[in-house]
Amino acid sequence: MADDHITPTANILGTIGTVLWCMQLLPQIWKNYRTKSTEGLGAMMLIWAFSGVPMAIYAIIQKLNIPIQAQAIIFTALSLVTWGQCLLYHHKLSVWKSIVLPLLLGTVFACIEVGVVLGFGPSHDAGNEGPTMAIGIIAAVLLAGGLLPPYWEIWKRRGEVIGISYRMLSIDSLGGIFSLLSLFAQKGEFDVVAGVQFCVVVFLESGIMVLGAIWKLRCYLRGRKEKDVEGQSEVVQGVKLLLSTYISSVLCIALNPMLHMCFHDASELSILFVRVE
Repeated sequence: MADDHITPTANILGTIGTVLWCMQLLPQIWKNYRTKSTEGLGAMMLIWAFSGVPMAIYAIIQKLNIPIQAQAIIFTALSLVTWGQCLLYHHKLSVWKSIVLPLLLGTVFACIEVGVVLGFGPSHDAGNEGPTMAIGIIAAVLLAGGLLPPYWEIWKRRGEVIGISYRMLSIDSLGGIFSLLSLFAQKGEFDVVAGVQFCVVVFLESGIMVLGAIWKLRCYLRGRKEKDVEGQSEVVQGVKLLLSTYISSVLCIALNPMLHMCFHDASELSILFVRVE
């Protein structure tokens, strides 16, 4: 695929998408550092780091706009940083190991990318697009797989979203949308495989945000209902106390003449009340 299919509009949209896509993990990294917790993120970030490898290979071989090519590499690096936080906060590894392991994995990823691009690039340019398509599909599957663990956590917690920053999801989804628009802005045939990669992310992340919004709405309505029930119980108790007082007063008034008829002497009546007390 020749480079003249890249338009200025595609580069602009791709740059916006790349900035958003790469910024999206920064709120999550900050949240992890502030809370010292990465609950629900370990598998997601590791799978995302793996997905960046075929994603970058596909973008480079297909000669997509430069921002999209850089996007996959930066995305992999930030995913590895977040995975390092998971090793530190969740798995309780030392700081040294939490830094070295992501660096080693990142080095392996870089070597794989360079080797595959140099190995399959000439073959792709010669017209053999099968391997490249397979790599792109693997990237889409891994991107989707990285977003499946949060759905499992949501299922286990009956709708509650744990650990994931909503700001991260929002920024990431916007980055996916702008990146998708950059593909439309390129000349020639639309790259379906790359488009599927971004659509998968936007769709699954939107689903997580919708489920999170539903959970918050349920909690809000449940809180209001409990307050209403508590208020109603207080009213009922007040009414019961008022009725019991009223009935006691009526009985005392009704029984007062009968007590005086049974006890002619006031002293006997007073003695009775003393015994009752």
